[in-house]
Amino acid sequence: MQIIPAQTNDLGAIIEAIKCAQKYLASLGIDQWQDGYPNEEVILKDINQNESYIVTNEIDEIIGTTMFTTRPEPTYKVIDGNWLTSKDAVYGVIHRMAVNDKFRSNGFSKFVFDYFENLLIEKGIASMRIDTHEHNVVMQGILKNRGYHYCGIINLERGGTRLAFEKKFN
Repeated sequence: MQIIPAQTNDLGAIIEAIKCAQKYLASLGIDQWQDGYPNEEVILKDINQNESYIVTNEIDEIIGTTMFTTRPEPTYKVIDGNWLTSKDAVYGVIHRMAVNDKFRSNGFSKFVFDYFENLLIEKGIASMRIDTHEHNVVMQGILKNRGYHYCGIINLERGGTRLAFEKKFN
């Protein structure tokens, strides 16, 4: 697998992966992403800000997508709890991670986390922050297994709350 920056011509495959994730979450009874989010507008914004990535396999099929940035996440400014690092710290953020159903259970999430965590370590950035739905126990399990710590609850700009996690690298 490899991770490369997404281009606008990848939009169809990205949306397909997101639709697969929406269907998967719905099958688990989780209302996360069941309101039309994320949509093409959100993904195009990610692409235009060079924060959208695709994951391809050895024959260049797009198997999934994620958003990654080191810009401050506005919804992380206020937390009902405490981050592990200071409020002024630089950190990485992963959002909108989705895999196409045809490639589920192939190590996609491990690959994505390994890649971006190593990138942050190489750049000397102290941590990664991420949030997830309170009922998304699959993602919560992934985060716990990777050494992320529950830090509290954040409020989304579009409404709703999410469980916030952080992992320090040093």
